[in-house]
Amino acid sequence: MRRYDWSRRLVRESSLSPGDLIWPLFVHDQAEPEPIPTMPDVMRLSLAGVVEAGRRAVDLGIPAVAIFPAVDPALKTDDAREAVNADNLVCRAVRALKDAGLDLGVICDVALDPYSSHGQDGLVRDGEVVNDETVDVLCKQAIVQAQAGCDVIAPSDMMDGRIGRVREALDAGGFQHVQVLAYAAKYASAFYGPFRDAVGSSGVLRGDKKTYQMDPANTDEALRETALDLAEGADAVMVKPGMPYLDIVRRVKDAFACPTFVYQVSGEYAMLRFAAQQDALDLDRVMLESLLGFKRAGADAVLTYFAPHAAALL
Repeated sequence: MRRYDWSRRLVRESSLSPGDLIWPLFVHDQAEPEPIPTMPDVMRLSLAGVVEAGRRAVDLGIPAVAIFPAVDPALKTDDAREAVNADNLVCRAVRALKDAGLDLGVICDVALDPYSSHGQDGLVRDGEVVNDETVDVLCKQAIVQAQAGCDVIAPSDMMDGRIGRVREALDAGGFQHVQVLAYAAKYASAFYGPFRDAVGSSGVLRGDKKTYQMDPANTDEALRETALDLAEGADAVMVKPGMPYLDIVRRVKDAFACPTFVYQVSGEYAMLRFAAQQDALDLDRVMLESLLGFKRAGADAVLTYFAPHAAALL
């Protein structure tokens, strides 16, 4: 069965297509794109650049993009108030995409780290990230994003109870059809460094995020977290990072048979890109192999900075 390409294709157990990909986009409040040194070929885009990327996604068959802001440092505050500004960078990017009339899903991250002067995903009181006060702000953030036209609210903060509260807030605001994608198993990982460079939180982050993101040593806890988020109304769940946590993807999929997404995070992207730049790896082949690995593990969709590159090859 392995001898010929046609017979290998007949018995192939997993497949990868552009429809499996979500393209994360970074937006900034500048007219020109700006390179991110730790993420080769990934740019901070203007609002017009985000719309252009959205059109490219549609042309390539990519069904959705995820928007992440690089916020002006002058707008970062301890209370992250810019996160609930209905005219903030993310909301303007969402409106620009929707005004373009694209048949494209738009996913918005719900967390405070791009907007906070301390780089934490929640509010900080006496040196501690406080859960319940943070959830109040996250609900307001979700509402302004939904008002802008966001299709999928994606809380990535890992505060307890936030999925149920966000779902209630969306329903009460008349946004019953806005989906909730819960970052259910988000680990306190060392693989997020380039992302934090991209959104400008690495230079301001005080401390770490171990008090609310998951311990990389734990797997059973991921199932408990996922069960809680589904019970609170999540439509789909996310495992983050990706490749070091393929066992979590498989356990979540087997346990819940729910829509399960995975994030091939910035550190994973950077490793492959920099290795390829040194001719240590064939980029096209290892990229597609890594993405297929997520599908084999049980992922229904993959957030990846390789999305346009991969889709053009598939």
